[in-house]
Amino acid sequence: RSLQTRASTAKEAAPPHPLPDIMASQAQISKKRKFVADGVFYAELNEFLMRTLSEDGYAGVEVRVTPIRTEIIIRATRTREVLGEKGRRIRELTAVVQKRYGFPENSVELFAERVENRASCAMAQCESLRYKLLGGLAARRACYGVIRFIMENGAKGVEVIISGKLRAQRAKAMKFKDGYLISTGEPKKHYIAEAVRHVCMRQGMLGIKVKIMLAHDPEGIMGPKMPLPDNVIIHEPKEDVPVMQPNAEDQTQGGYQGDA
Repeated sequence: RSLQTRASTAKEAAPPHPLPDIMASQAQISKKRKFVADGVFYAELNEFLMRTLSEDGYAGVEVRVTPIRTEIIIRATRTREVLGEKGRRIRELTAVVQKRYGFPENSVELFAERVENRASCAMAQCESLRYKLLGGLAARRACYGVIRFIMENGAKGVEVIISGKLRAQRAKAMKFKDGYLISTGEPKKHYIAEAVRHVCMRQGMLGIKVKIMLAHDPEGIMGPKMPLPDNVIIHEPKEDVPVMQPNAEDQTQGGYQGDA
């Protein structure tokens, strides 16, 4: 009897399996568990898409839950490759996600969204650097190529860190920087795009970290809408209006005009 009681309490205490929002609402789990399940679902989905679409410029995923269906928006630089021939690849990915998480039929849909400026996307640039290194390009040359491309396309600053066994047996880290880059505060959340990748080289693992500081965009399309709080705008000075000399007739000989 006591064993049965222990087993039942252990079942209750066990953490839930990562469920999508629809299933979570049907199962009526607590708010805490729902948030944890949603986080696990997003992390697992992001990892799966990162591994599957690494060659197609994968740049993140967004999950939107509506009462009718769950929409998964995949951001990538090469959307044509993500969709595949006649949308075959996106249908395959939809089927995999549906089966893995037990979504009902036609309740989950995947979309591909194109990244406007791939130079300002840290994930895409990190993958680009990864494939350059796998192709046998020298680390220094590959890093400088990525930095130049990012800076030429309107970024405010960039930092690339590459660490591991680069040439010799001894591991070391190399840091490449260009432009202006902030590291702390609230603006960091809006202005800094960051990505980390691992490269499995013949001599061992290499770590790559790319940080990009985006430029301010008042429309909020190519960069953050919010201006930097310490940004000083110096306005152009107004044109000086020339001072007119008074005429000889207007000049009086002193005293008051009213005096005789």
